[in-house]
Amino acid sequence: MFTLYSMQRSGNSYKARLALAQLGLSYRLIEIDILKGESHTPEFLAKNPSGQVPLLEVAPGRYLAESNAILWYIADGTPLAPDDRIDRAEILQWMFFEQHSLEPNIGAAYFWLALVKGGRELQQHAFEDWMEEGYRTLGVMEKHLTLHDYFAADRYTVADIALYAYTHVANQCDYDLATFPAILAWLDRVAHEPGHVAMEFRPAVAFSAL
Repeated sequence: MFTLYSMQRSGNSYKARLALAQLGLSYRLIEIDILKGESHTPEFLAKNPSGQVPLLEVAPGRYLAESNAILWYIADGTPLAPDDRIDRAEILQWMFFEQHSLEPNIGAAYFWLALVKGGRELQQHAFEDWMEEGYRTLGVMEKHLTLHDYFAADRYTVADIALYAYTHVANQCDYDLATFPAILAWLDRVAHEPGHVAMEFRPAVAFSAL
């Protein structure tokens, strides 16, 4: 069974929990509160020297970090990661886009404005750039979704999960999605995919970090 080290309100952690739920995979969940420094204890750093979540133990003593790498690993061989070579490259294209353009802006804004007390004041110097680049990123997504229901392979894949995680909470960090109707329609489609769970969902058994 997998063990997932995750923070409940982390968008990157949510990606892994959503994919595991939709694939019906059992896993042991250990909650890590990065705001309390729980990802920088000697015990955790021995598992992941970057001190980040999510972290997936895929076999005893074998750990996989980076949210999109985790997505790719658990989805391989399932409908969420098609076998076609072009489809797979297209999925990776959008997953790289998510980490390069969406997560550093909308993801960063969400972390500091929605999760960190006083974060707006602490990161006031970065806010304008987050807004500008975040809206540029949303514009790229909107153009694509005007012509496509999903981001790759003409169906729901891990590319959608990767992009959904922070886009669906963008309204919590000052982004106005009202002018992005294609994105709003896509968010609704993703939320109605079979097995979908909200960010607040917790499996029946979960553990806190020791």
